[in-house]
Amino acid sequence: MAVSQPGYYIRSPLARAVYSRILEDQSEQSCNHSYWYSVNLEHLSSDLRNKFLQLGKDNETQRFLKDCGEKSDWLFTQIFHSLVKFILSWVMNKTSINGLLKRGSMFIFSQDHFSSLMEIDSHQKRDRLLDLGAGDGMVTRQMASFFNEVFVTEMSTTMKWRLNEHGFKLLDTEEWFSDTQEKYDVISCLNLLDRCERPIEILEHIRSMLKPGSGRLLLAIVLPFSPYVEFGVGNHQMQHLNICGKTFEEQVQSLTKNVLEPLGYVLERFTRLPYLCEGDLHHSFYYLSDAVFVLSLK
Repeated sequence: MAVSQPGYYIRSPLARAVYSRILEDQSEQSCNHSYWYSVNLEHLSSDLRNKFLQLGKDNETQRFLKDCGEKSDWLFTQIFHSLVKFILSWVMNKTSINGLLKRGSMFIFSQDHFSSLMEIDSHQKRDRLLDLGAGDGMVTRQMASFFNEVFVTEMSTTMKWRLNEHGFKLLDTEEWFSDTQEKYDVISCLNLLDRCERPIEILEHIRSMLKPGSGRLLLAIVLPFSPYVEFGVGNHQMQHLNICGKTFEEQVQSLTKNVLEPLGYVLERFTRLPYLCEGDLHHSFYYLSDAVFVLSLK
């Protein structure tokens, strides 16, 4: 005799979605998510193996996940967001809709993670940070307390509104690299290379805008690499990143050797982190796998 699954007799699609999410949340709460942060070091070359920094799910990450669960429980808000998203999707892209609704915030690293990666602390502030493609500024906020001045760029108009609310200094996406006298201590390029038309050009501009000697690039990229250009013609990249391999480790190796080193970057350290996004009625949060690199200049 077949055994019915939990929720099998729930006829309402909405109730079934909520019930399924509750079960998923219960399962997630009992998981330590160590796989989010793990790398098979045996599949890396010895030089890369020595540059790996092991991080894990800390209190700040857990708070973000808890907040995601609470927001997903706001049933009428989630229904309203779903309806508005469906209507506006005919005239706006997903990023701009999220900016308008103040939803879909991202989380990559905690302040402790950032401090460990960059080997800096908030008591000895660096001068200038530039965060490229900063979105709603929530990830930028994790870095802001470590710097005296914070500059950002962003394509989406509604996301620019959110960045202005944070008080960050907004630069034009076509002019942030024009004044080469204004160098930056750190430039962060977080999950942008797979979403822009000319990723190699961006890496070249970053190199020209970092302070010689002390400047660092903080680069995050989703692996396996799957580019999609939201603000562009045809959603395809105009420049190709030579990233080979199928596994996370193979693509980290390929990105370092085939792209970053030929462009004049030196790997200081790297880690693996979850790229988390606030969820909806169906899931409390969404997750992708990020490779996060700290790079200096040759």
